[in-house]
Amino acid sequence: MPNNYNSFNEIDNQLKILSLQKQIYKEHIKLNIKSSKNSLSAINIKSEFKSALQEQVLTFIINNLIKRFK
Repeated sequence: MPNNYNSFNEIDNQLKILSLQKQIYKEHIKLNIKSSKNSLSAINIKSEFKSALQEQVLTFIINNLIKRFK
């Protein structure tokens, strides 16, 4: 639905608002990219792998202990 404008000032104001929204969206994208780069660093990947491995080992041990004591 197109907007109805009564003056050029209204059009200019709307264009300024849209321009600011565009800048905000660009900054959000930049922050998301930076956050993604940080989360994909070697240290973070190593720690995520380590915690996942520990969880799997603990699950395996607990399951085996439960089977033995049944």
